[in-house]
Amino acid sequence: MADGGGVPEKVAWVLVRDDQVLVTRSHGRDLFYLPGGHREPGESDRETLVREIDEELQAVIDPSSMVHFGTFEIGEGHPEHGAFRMICYTADHRGELTPSREIAEKAWFGYADRDRVSAVDGMVFDALLDAGRLA
Repeated sequence: MADGGGVPEKVAWVLVRDDQVLVTRSHGRDLFYLPGGHREPGESDRETLVREIDEELQAVIDPSSMVHFGTFEIGEGHPEHGAFRMICYTADHRGELTPSREIAEKAWFGYADRDRVSAVDGMVFDALLDAGRLA
């Protein structure tokens, strides 16, 4: 869950279609998040993303298509949950995006929905907007 420096990390999938990005909301949470999750011991980013997307959305990530989009971090003093790092990848997939039991809903958000995601996810929204990939 954390790197050698002790900062909690998540490996996340950035899937953009029609100027909107895929987000999910877990049961019992109000905010939406990019799909993905924490590494299991010994897992690579690729292995983590493949496993997490299968678990959350029942889709198969093509590991050979993964491209690092960026690493986003908030500092220790952040009120939401302290220090946190999110390592984001784009990737192709096969299969429908069907939420699993742990996911309450999936949605496609534009930049106007930025206030409905976590702080670190908001940083990804900013980067997508700057790259001309989010409307």
